[in-house]
Formats: sequence, structure tokens, C-alpha cells
Amino acid sequence: MKPAERMTGMQSASTVEADVVGAAPAGVRNRFNRFEWAGAFGDLGTLIPFIVGYVSVVGMDPCGVLFAFGLGMVASGSHYGTPFPVQPMKAIGAIATAQAGNAAITANAVGAAGLVTGVLWLLLGATGLAKRLSTWVSNAVASGLVLGLGFGLLLAAIRMMADGWLLAGAALTGTLLLLTRPAVPAMLLLIVFGAGAALFQDPALARELRAIEPQWRLPAFTLAGLSWADLAAGALLLALPQVPLTLGNAVIATTRENNRLFPDRPVSERKLMLSTGVMNLGSAVLGGVPMCHGAGGMAGHVRFGARTGGALIILGAILLSLAVFFSESIQTLFRMFPAPILGVILFLAGAQLAWGSGTFFKQTRGAGRLVMFATAATALWNVGAAFLVGLTLDYATRHWLRA
Repeated sequence: MKPAERMTGMQSASTVEADVVGAAPAGVRNRFNRFEWAGAFGDLGTLIPFIVGYVSVVGMDPCGVLFAFGLGMVASGSHYGTPFPVQPMKAIGAIATAQAGNAAITANAVGAAGLVTGVLWLLLGATGLAKRLSTWVSNAVASGLVLGLGFGLLLAAIRMMADGWLLAGAALTGTLLLLTRPAVPAMLLLIVFGAGAALFQDPALARELRAIEPQWRLPAFTLAGLSWADLAAGALLLALPQVPLTLGNAVIATTRENNRLFPDRPVSERKLMLSTGVMNLGSAVLGGVPMCHGAGGMAGHVRFGARTGGALIILGAILLSLAVFFSESIQTLFRMFPAPILGVILFLAGAQLAWGSGTFFKQTRGAGRLVMFATAATALWNVGAAFLVGLTLDYATRHWLRA
């Protein structure tokens, strides 16, 4: 299969998906209507838990973390013109929060990981390696990654909803009903419902919210405090384990998903590598955490109504405002989003992502489906490993098994 042939199926949306997603009207790049506002919050199920973990467990400065995310989102929405997500790098975040007691895993080590990550992806994008890597990845592998990521989000969502099945069940049922009514911004109503539930469950939260006062702050320059030990820990313990996950999910899967949903606004793997590098260099300077794009985040934004980059600009502006005025109170503010409500958001994003792989499933038979399902199954365990398994199995079915 030629590289050009591999891209064809992923770059043209099916008739049904085209009706659901649609293209921005001619001459309109970013919109800021109620659906962009609703879609802006479609990735909170991933964003909030990681931010809380970085701040409360690792000891990161909330001002720097929020400011870097906000700036990255505004830039991403303005540049790409689609609901192009900005997310925490999951492997780095998981390692940092799980091993925060390790003397080597510090806030400075996380900053160093962002610096190393930024340089690495800038080099990969600038050298043209992105184009070579993308030609090795067939539709079967890319679709398998998307399917596996979708089911992975569903499983994570179920674990989050387990903390309050009654609340989650009511929220999920109501949201699904609202999503059948295109004129209703379901996410905004879900957020209001979740905030009401949080205040009902914890009456003290209302008093704490009333006590919050704006406190002006700007992020501090953090690179001056890095040591060689921080750089070594950031590179070896945090940045390197993230590389295959970023390549598979944040670069290749996100490129294919964007081009499938928005063929009128295509992107390239090289472009994503360069933007990932720039985002992480900026985040490291501001005291933020390693960031990337992600197919799951795009699915979340799209599922709740986002169709342009306006959704990312909206969310980015909110995070910038929180960083500058309310960073010291961010953990109190985030308590307005109960875990079961975040689970509902994540569940619907996962369902949207898994459903999107159906286009390739309908277009292929035999070995292609085998590669897709094997890649997806491995992705439930580790996306980086799934990327390697998919490439190996795809090569084997197209060369060795046909010999």
C-alpha cells in the first residue's frame, strides 16, 4: 500500500460524520457561539485530574501550570482553526504523580522533562523525520490506536463514575438525551448540574467559594533553578517513556482524526511535531508541565459541539484568567467538578473516539482488521507499545505472510 493510498480513507469523512461535524462556513475560521462554549469543556475529564495531581502531589506552581495550558490552547485554536486539543502528556503525568515521593521526581525534574521534550520534537519536526514516520503508519494502525484510545477513555471514565453511580447515571442519561437536540448546548447544562451536585454534597464548598478573592500573579521563570540532576531525571525517567505515546497518539492519531473530521482544514505530522516542541519549550520557561495534542481531546471537544478553534481559545482564555487572578484557589474551584461528572465527560469523549474508527472498519477486510484490533487491544495496556505492535504486525501481514 502506498503512503498516498493510506491517507485517502482517513482524510475524507463519511457522509454521516460530515453531517454531524460539518465544515466551518466559507471565510469563517473560528466561532464563539454557545456550541463552541459547550465544546470548550469537552476535555475537562483529562485536564482537571492531571492539573490537580501536578499541583497537590508534585508541588507544581498552579500559576505556571494554568498559564502554560491557557497560552497553548489560545495559540492552538488560533493557529489550527479546528478543536485542536492541548493536553497533559499522560505518561509523564502518571509517572510524576505516582513517584512523587522519589527524590529525583521534583517540580524541577518535570520542568526539565518539558525542556527535553520540546527540543526533541522540534528536532524531529525540523529534520523531516515526521514525514518518514507517517509513511510507515497505515490506516489499520492509526485506526487501531484511535479505537484503543477510545476504549481506554471509556474504562477510565467508568472508574471515575464508580465514585458516585447515582450521580453519574443521572448525568449521563440526561446528557445523552440533550445531545439528541442539536439546539441545546449539553455540556453547559452538564457543568451546571455538576456544580449544583457538588454544592449539595459539600455545603462547606459554598462558603469557601464566597471567601475567594482575586490575587494578581504572573508565572515565574523557572529554568534558572535547573540542575544537571534535574535534567537527567527529566530526560530518562519522564521524557523518554513518553516518546512512543506522543508519536502514536498526539502526532499520528491526532493528525488522522483531524483530517478525517475536518478535511477542509488538514494538518500534517510535521506541523504537530513542531507545535508540540514550541508548546513544551514555552511551558518549561513558564513553570508549566509537558503538554501535547491528543485524539481523545479532539473527540471530547467535537462531541459537545466544537467545530472551530474558538473552543480552544475560550478554554485557554479561562485558564489564563484563573492563572493570573485565582491560581491560589484553583483546587477549591475544581471541586465544583465532581469525579462522576468528569467521568461522564470522559465517557462520551471515549465513545466519540471509538465510533470514529468505524469508517476504516467498514472499508477494509481480513488482515487490515486483524492489525486494527490487535493494535487497539494493546493500546488498552500501553499506547506506545500498541504503536510498535501495530507497525510490526502490519509489516508482517503485508510482506512476510504474503510471501
